[in-house]
Amino acid sequence: MLAHLRAAGLGALADLGFRGLDNDICDPVIITGYAASRTHKLTPGQKTANRVLAIGRAPVEHGFAHLKNWRVLTKLRTDPARATRLLCALLVLTNLEVNR
Repeated sequence: MLAHLRAAGLGALADLGFRGLDNDICDPVIITGYAASRTHKLTPGQKTANRVLAIGRAPVEHGFAHLKNWRVLTKLRTDPARATRLLCALLVLTNLEVNR
């Protein structure tokens, strides 16, 4: 996945589950937030960075949640390239309907 994103010149915003996937410090492709622990509290700057990341990810997460609620993709059996185009179109239509 990382090689494909780099080849296309794209990046991705991801949740903390993807932390450590992209170890290239100089040119990261996958941007994740900062994680706090019991011994390591987040600085105000890190909290702000996490908030900005969440704002960028929210529309996509909401779109996927609506698609799951409608069970649109449960029986989809097609070529992955065609499914990607279909999913993009469905997300646009879903966001238009939800934001009406």
